[in-house]
Amino acid sequence: MRRPLEYGLIEAAMTRARDGTGGTGALLGAAASALEEIASGRRELRAVRHPLGFLCLPVEREDERGVCVHVFGVGGPAARHAAALTTSPVHAHSWDLASCVLYGQVGNLRVRVRESPERPTHRVYEVRSGPASVDEIRPTPRLVTYEAGPEETSVGGEIYTLPAGHFHATVVPPGTFAATLLLGRSLPGRHDLSLGPVHGAVHRVVRLTCGAEQTARTARTVLRRIHGHPSG
Repeated sequence: MRRPLEYGLIEAAMTRARDGTGGTGALLGAAASALEEIASGRRELRAVRHPLGFLCLPVEREDERGVCVHVFGVGGPAARHAAALTTSPVHAHSWDLASCVLYGQVGNLRVRVRESPERPTHRVYEVRSGPASVDEIRPTPRLVTYEAGPEETSVGGEIYTLPAGHFHATVVPPGTFAATLLLGRSLPGRHDLSLGPVHGAVHRVVRLTCGAEQTARTARTVLRRIHGHPSG
């Protein structure tokens, strides 16, 4: 029988790690424990290929809180059939995010969005996620431009946070591998947002769900890399 994650303990460990008072070991241990259960089949879930280019292992979800492992640099035949990104990589979550980098490096490019109805470069879209990994992408009346700010890079063992509603883009160097343990807390009445074409229409994107074998293989790969075996 699988063990449920203790959200409070993970949240406290994230805070200690950010403050430099410990906590990283507990986060790595929680990630490794969940990945071992996924690899063995004791935790039954399927990895999902996200249009932004990473693979998501949805470890736990309870009410407004959720824990995922995001894996960057994954490939294989399934990647060629993953849903294409129909908006830009610039997006804003409907939930507060705290993320521990398990290995590799992950950049977080902060973006300032400005209303510009007369000379827009992008439109803001709402992303409404439904059952069966279907996202409905809805254009809003907001016409905007944006300006990229500084990129904040986090490496293995470091924590980064992002409040709900803040536009950003995730940057992982091409040809490299990274993974994060992510804790999210959804806020009521919010929707995920993305910047897309000015004249886009309502459309749907279906996220590809991986099979049991590929999910377990991904979990084993992440475990090996956490334990310092980069060729795993």
